[in-house]
Amino acid sequence: MQARRDSEPPVLLVLPGSRRSEVRHHLAVFGAALGRLRAQGVGFELMLPTMPHLVDTVREGIADWPVVPAIVMGEAEKRAAFRIARAALAKSGTVTLELAISGVPMVTAYKVGAAEAFILRRAIKVQSVILANLVIGEEVIPEFLQEDCTPDNLANALRAIVADTPERRRQVDAFRKIDAIMSTGKEPPSVRAADIVLATMRKARQPS
Repeated sequence: MQARRDSEPPVLLVLPGSRRSEVRHHLAVFGAALGRLRAQGVGFELMLPTMPHLVDTVREGIADWPVVPAIVMGEAEKRAAFRIARAALAKSGTVTLELAISGVPMVTAYKVGAAEAFILRRAIKVQSVILANLVIGEEVIPEFLQEDCTPDNLANALRAIVADTPERRRQVDAFRKIDAIMSTGKEPPSVRAADIVLATMRKARQPS
């Protein structure tokens, strides 16, 4: 596993979301970002884990991508891909915690329609929307939201974590804390993560 993760070309995962609307919102900008990364001279093997009910949407969305990913379907295949990946470009969500537990450095993004963005900006009061950042308690994973979710921003951030850089090492070091955090008490990891996020949100809503 580690030998493949460290070998060349590196395996890069792209995870555009678990719902059709999310996939459609993210595939165009993700594809453009990966094209820019390749144009910068960064070689990589691209894999896109998804589920069977999304595969048609995914194939439609990647038809014009400058870099064609290998599509892998199903939970077992996704886990296998996580074990060999050097880095990932992911839509913000629970997958960020899965990647962190697997030790995969990542760049995250979230882009929605204007109406949904208006609502979210007023509802979300935490500094980061990245689940892994909230659990770790540090902003180690870069996140690009709405207007900051651009091909150039994503490509530059990805380049910084594919190579052996301080940015990559900072994420890897932070991910080592997760086992201790998630194993506290007798609660399942999913419950522990939910408790951490809820506590963070309650703290953010308290008057200063």
